[in-house]
Amino acid sequence: MNRPPDDKSPAAPITAPRSGLRATIVAVLATAFVAAATGFVGFLSQLRGAETRPSRTADGIVVLTGGSSRVSDAMELLADGYGKRLLISGVHPTNAASDISRSLTDNQSLLSCCVDLDRSAVNTRSNAAETRRWAHERRFKSLIVVTSNYHMPRAIVELSHAMPDITLISFAVVGDKWRDEPWWTNGATVRLLLSEYVKYVAAEVRVRLADAGLEMMREVAEPPTDSLAPRKPATAQAN
Repeated sequence: MNRPPDDKSPAAPITAPRSGLRATIVAVLATAFVAAATGFVGFLSQLRGAETRPSRTADGIVVLTGGSSRVSDAMELLADGYGKRLLISGVHPTNAASDISRSLTDNQSLLSCCVDLDRSAVNTRSNAAETRRWAHERRFKSLIVVTSNYHMPRAIVELSHAMPDITLISFAVVGDKWRDEPWWTNGATVRLLLSEYVKYVAAEVRVRLADAGLEMMREVAEPPTDSLAPRKPATAQAN
């Protein structure tokens, strides 16, 4: 006579929990993928496909180095009267003012009178710290920010966090590759955008935690006001 299956056998209760765990993992991964994809689309929607002149002038202009034509575009804005002074932030320590001068032969007089070089910044966060120092020294209340279109969202996050008291006006530089071909057809551009998106999300998370009083990484220290004078940014020529 056959015995009915023993419900208490060891194999019976294991299958269901394992299946449930797999379903939970798949659901979590799917949700994370959808959230990341939605966020990436939102990030892309912030990127300008064409250069547009600022809608107004500002007290100063800051350009973050690292992309082609950023500095030359910033110099054109300065020459056209969009700002009183220009800060080139993130200049390599070994680069002299003469190196920049040779590449901008049409703006020699402006380089001599109205351009400051920041050699301290090594990333976007320190760009923001040095720009804050420069703007506060000169009591500027508004800045035009010049950087590449793909870098602009993260730059604005960092700069607005560092300088909530200063109005920021973006001027996004659009590279030739961006104009000539759709970004999704070029593997290098796709990798660049994905990398920048991850950095942008990390910056957003860190800034929001800091606003909530949960600073995860200590900000670049800013010296006391009375010690700023001897540490002014290097200039193309002594002012």
